[in-house]
Order: sequence, then structure tokens, then C-alpha cells
Amino acid sequence: MGPPQDHSYKRRRIDADETPSSGRQPSSLSAALAKPARFKPTAARDWTISVAVPTSVITDCVTREQRTTWAGRIARACAVFSVDEIVIYDDSPVESRPASTDHEGYTGDVDPAHFLEHLLNYLETPPFMRKLLFPMHPNLRSQGLLPNLDMPHHPYKGEWMPYREGLTLEAQPKGGKGTVVDIGLEDTVTIDEELPPKTRVTLKMPVGEYGSPEPVHPAVPRTEGGYFWGYTVRKAATLSDVFTQSPYEEGYDLSIGTSERGQSLHRAFPEHKEANFTHLIVAFGGPRGLEYAAMNDPELSKIGIHGPRTKELFEHWVNVLPNQGSRGIRTDEAMLIALTGLRRLWDNS
Repeated sequence: MGPPQDHSYKRRRIDADETPSSGRQPSSLSAALAKPARFKPTAARDWTISVAVPTSVITDCVTREQRTTWAGRIARACAVFSVDEIVIYDDSPVESRPASTDHEGYTGDVDPAHFLEHLLNYLETPPFMRKLLFPMHPNLRSQGLLPNLDMPHHPYKGEWMPYREGLTLEAQPKGGKGTVVDIGLEDTVTIDEELPPKTRVTLKMPVGEYGSPEPVHPAVPRTEGGYFWGYTVRKAATLSDVFTQSPYEEGYDLSIGTSERGQSLHRAFPEHKEANFTHLIVAFGGPRGLEYAAMNDPELSKIGIHGPRTKELFEHWVNVLPNQGSRGIRTDEAMLIALTGLRRLWDNS
């Protein structure tokens, strides 16, 4: 499995009146985390699920509010189905894209990839970190329309989880060694490692009444603990870049493209057929389909991949809802339908 996305954009400053606690966790921390979380671990897994969504899902939106709710629907679908990676790819004609964009201003109408990435990262971040990691920005003016994701790494204050997300602070720990970390409780914790301030970290919590949380790789809750631990977000300039810039060393070993001209899910994946994969990706098209994205991809044009040949990019080319009762299915609807139908490939519970 390849490295996770860089979390350097997730930043927070410490208020002057915050007070650190010692590295050895006292009984008060155990009491604060006495209530078990509702999430139960599954088998530890090294396999991942990714989805690719085009920028054109919001290019026809008229208002800021419409674009914001679109981001929320994408994030909510990915949270519910435990998707590990969201790829936002640009399916617009290359010549129509602005040469440069001011990312300090509103980008929903000029750089939809940045806008979606911004809001999806905001939603993935534990709520207690958001105010300081994501300062005031025009993209977030309608954040009140966004849904709660309630993922395992967004625990309530009284819930115990074997892992937690934290943010390193500038406060000096008692004894002068280690790093103070805010984990969303009234008391901070201290880890033995020396880390720079304003760094988001994943912590493995001590089992007993005493002990220090241990920083671990962000994938460890999934690969060792069996917990879905949120999603990463990356942008791709074209459809082909979805594959060529995969964060996984061997790329995606199972790819599924969605199209009304594809096979039904039942035919593509019969009940008796098992799907063996390490990294699966499901690509969704916009209002004009994946074929439109291929048509606007210079690299694919060079090798004649466009129109009906777009399906050659994928191991499977599927129609998520044959005989639909509406002329078109929106991408967010297709995501829910497809992930519902495909879920048995990785979860037969």
C-alpha cells in the first residue's frame, strides 16, 4: 500500500490559556473515555476502496449553496460506505481552464477541483480541529449546509476508541520532554516523541489506566485495528491522471467504470464470482459521462481512447441501474446505487 496523503494542510494554533497535562495518563482520562464507541472493528485490512468523481458535477450549479451541498453529498456517501480515497478529476476541456486561480478567494465557479478538495478535506477533519485548521474562507461561507459525517475518528468526547486523532500544540509539557497533543477532550495528552507544533497525528491510546499514547501511521487504525479511519482526497488534472498518479505503488488492481452503456452489476459480478483486489477504484462520470472526460484528456486522445473505447480503461464497465425510471441519474445518486451493489465484493456480512 502506498503512503497516505500529506496532512500538512491541517493546522491549528494553540490559545494562550490552554494547559498541557503530563505524559502518563491519569485516571481522569480513563474516566473521560469510559463510554465505548458504537463502532466495532472489522478484520484488519490492507485493501482500499477509492472513488473518482469529476469536477463537472458542480459546474452546472448556479449558487454557492448548491455547490456546497454537492460536496456534502459526495462526502456523506463516501463516509457511509467506508471509502478510503476520493479522487477529484477535471473533465473539462483543457483550453477552457483558467491559467491561474486565486485560492484565497471563492473557487467554486473558477476552480471546482480546488473547491471540492477544500470542502471534502474540511468534512474529513475531526470537528474539534476545524475552526483553527480551516480559517475563514469564502469557500466555507455555507458550511452550515454540510452534513455530519460521524466517522470513527470523529468520536464524541465521552467515547473510548483505541485510536484518536490529535493535534500537536506549542505548549511545553511537564518535565520539558515530549509533545503536548489536543485530542478533543478537556485535558490534553503528552506523547514521548518530539514533533513540531500544528501537526495532525494519529495516536494509539493506552489500554490501561496509565501510559502514553503512541503516534502511529495514519493507516494503522485500518491495517491493524480494523477501523475505517476517514478518507484522503487528491486532485487529478485529467481522467488518465486518476490512474497514473495513484498513491499506491502498484496502482489500482481492480477498476470499474460506470456508464449507462455498461453491463449490469449482476452480469459483471455474478453472485458466485469473488473479487480479489488490493486497491479497487470506481470511476463516475458527470452529466455527459466518462466518455466526455476521455474526450477532454490529451493523453487519451493520443492513443485513440475516446467515445466507446473509453471502457478500455477499466476492467469492468457497468450500468449501476438498468431500466431507470428517469432520463438521467445524478452522480451522487449513482454513487449510492453503485456502492450499494458493489459492497458485497468487499463486505459479505
